[in-house]
Amino acid sequence: MESIVLAMTGASAIQLGERSLKLLLENNKKVDLILSKGAYQVAKSERNINIPVEPKAQSIFWRKRLSVESGQINCHRWNDNSASIASGSHKTKGMVIVPCSMGTLGRIASGVSIGLIERCADVHLKEKRPLIISPRESPLNLIHIENIKCLAIAGASIVPPIPAWYTNPKDIDELIDFIVVRLFDSLGEELKGINRWHGSKK
Repeated sequence: MESIVLAMTGASAIQLGERSLKLLLENNKKVDLILSKGAYQVAKSERNINIPVEPKAQSIFWRKRLSVESGQINCHRWNDNSASIASGSHKTKGMVIVPCSMGTLGRIASGVSIGLIERCADVHLKEKRPLIISPRESPLNLIHIENIKCLAIAGASIVPPIPAWYTNPKDIDELIDFIVVRLFDSLGEELKGINRWHGSKK
């Protein structure tokens, strides 16, 4: 079974990455997970959680935190460029970066790989595999816009984490689920266990 590479960077809204991981595992998917160095700091400041850096310990951490036993999860250090997913010869279904900082986005757009996330993104672009990027920043300056344009031209799908109000969300969890649905729709993945909008009731 080919894996989905899921990356979380140091942008705000790590909840989106957490929810994505939980749903993928609940749907019995194989996940290669990468957290950037900054993501650990954001997790501590926003969620008050200390995520282990060591891959095996981190896998156990996520299983316990998300209360899920199904699926497969392989965690990778942010600087492990010897990982299998750093090579184009290793097949994957695609890669999702959520949330994606503008620093990470800019490095990918420039072809600069200082860590495993950028390297994997570069691999997905060169191998013409799906690369879904969810940048979280506002307002955008011209450099951000040009970098987004560059990646879109190169073949990436840009899916900003923008919630919808026409679904009449009852809480923040429903807003998060809407965003995650849109992310994985772009990857062609139908995730069960998540509420999908089916139009207004008349």
